[in-house]
Amino acid sequence: MALNDTIARVTDRIEERSHQMRDTYLDRMRRAADEGPRRAHLTCGNQAHAYAAMGADQDALATGQAPNIGIVTAYNDMLSAHQPFERFPQLIRDTARAAGGTAQVAGGVPAMCDGVTQGQVGMELSLFSRDVIALAAGVSLSHNTFDAAVYLGVCDKIVPGLVIAAATFGYIPGIFLPAGPMPSGLPNDEKAKVRQQFATGEIGRDELMKAEMASYHSPGTCTFYGTANSNQMLMEFMGLHLPGASFVNPNTPLRDALTVAGTERALQITNLGNDYRPVSEILDAKAFVNGMVGLMATGGSTNLVLHMPAMARAAGIALELEDFDEISSVTPLMAKVYPNGLADVNHFHAAGGLQYMMANLLDAGLLHDDVSTVAGDGLSRYTQEPKVLDGRLTWVEADRNTQNDRILRPASDPFQKTGGLKQLHGNLGHGMIKVSAVAPERHVIEAKARVFQDQESVKTAFKAGEFTEDTVVVVRFQGPSSNGMPELHGLTPTLAVLQDRGLKVALVTDGRMSGASGKVPAAIHVSPEAAHGGPLARVRDGDVIRVDATAGTIECLAPDFDSREAATADLSGNGHGVGRELFAAFRANVGLASNGAAVVV
Repeated sequence: MALNDTIARVTDRIEERSHQMRDTYLDRMRRAADEGPRRAHLTCGNQAHAYAAMGADQDALATGQAPNIGIVTAYNDMLSAHQPFERFPQLIRDTARAAGGTAQVAGGVPAMCDGVTQGQVGMELSLFSRDVIALAAGVSLSHNTFDAAVYLGVCDKIVPGLVIAAATFGYIPGIFLPAGPMPSGLPNDEKAKVRQQFATGEIGRDELMKAEMASYHSPGTCTFYGTANSNQMLMEFMGLHLPGASFVNPNTPLRDALTVAGTERALQITNLGNDYRPVSEILDAKAFVNGMVGLMATGGSTNLVLHMPAMARAAGIALELEDFDEISSVTPLMAKVYPNGLADVNHFHAAGGLQYMMANLLDAGLLHDDVSTVAGDGLSRYTQEPKVLDGRLTWVEADRNTQNDRILRPASDPFQKTGGLKQLHGNLGHGMIKVSAVAPERHVIEAKARVFQDQESVKTAFKAGEFTEDTVVVVRFQGPSSNGMPELHGLTPTLAVLQDRGLKVALVTDGRMSGASGKVPAAIHVSPEAAHGGPLARVRDGDVIRVDATAGTIECLAPDFDSREAATADLSGNGHGVGRELFAAFRANVGLASNGAAVVV
């Protein structure tokens, strides 16, 4: 089918907007590639240092012409999603050696768990960790001894940070090797119910802990469709994973086979061979449009609205919020995965997963097929699913029928006709709202404001019984310059309880909400932030606020609103403790949330 007119128009607009920046980027990448393999420019002393610890691989590295892979790993065993990476480097080295190449761990990058820091001071470092990861990966690759790279990362800021680095070193081919989701545990809707019961005092901490441990119970990615799993979808839609790699459970024969295949493929696509596929050529405007379509069709995390513009800028491409909005308007919501439904990512994968979805979207003219990927030319390769047959990995055409239409439906008969992500404009600023899990009758909320400076104050007011009428909760001074833009996911149970009591509630904030947030309407990433004198700083208790996801507006209806002075906040307490001292330069130099809230790009 011909490409959808809106998809074509948005792609053309992105290419035109990015023309000069993209040309400059590609020229730099091509000139770097023309210099040939990196190791050829190192002195004997340089190389001796680089290979001293490589044992039996020393001779191949020093005198051979075989490609050398740099492994950039985000392994730690604080993150369940990253714990399986502990054994990946040895498997990659063994595979490379058997294929006539070599592999070295180029370096490690930090990887924090938002689940551990959620609602804690450490969350104020979370968004900035994306930029730190990009910097750390850049240091890892700066040794200039690699012909290709493999990137080991899964979770929230880790994949975006690694993509920024991969784009910066875009003349080097790169493949992302995921670890996969943990097996299903306590259903996510039951976990959410227990959290609400704890918020209202119906159960104690012992019951809450029991439920949480049953939900997060083994190595692998958390099974709800938050930012981590949205990242995996994104890497597949953008052609940086092998087909079907995203949602295979850890420590299984198929998972290991995909890691082996990814390593072999990394060796095949270097500048030394006949199928050179640098990251710079893969990460073009069409790839990012495909990623946005995947985000909308799956109902993915709003955090990607921050991450994708930053990733794109590293590849010389300028994304704007209007691009997300327009693509959402024509992309059907094909999946119901928690928090948009009851299924988890394992159920989604079993129902047909990304392979079914990509085939359907290609047939509907909603994806660009004419793209370069790590697997080869054409996104249609990603309609195939991997299987281990007779001990060998092979790809077979996936079933074109959904295996469960309560989880996954065709583009012609979706759960919703649009992706549910809308940009908001108005006298309160510029932000986004995700309504794919919000009941239609809550897409427009008009109510009096209650203004708070932090999420703990909201919880305190809730416990004091202060919310007795329809309310728009305004939580300001939560932007990147204020305190690093922590997720406000801890408010979800509180606001959900108010909504279940029959109140109409909405959240308006210059901060973030988690990819796991769902049924409460939330206008997020409102920019400019209050710390910069943005409009949220002029809101007062009792002002009538209208959040209209249908019209795409966010307004304060107070007649004197535009003439008021902006409130200020004492932010000195945000500058120290749990490492916040080290991030003062990040808070001072971070860009607008509407442009990705980035520091290094």
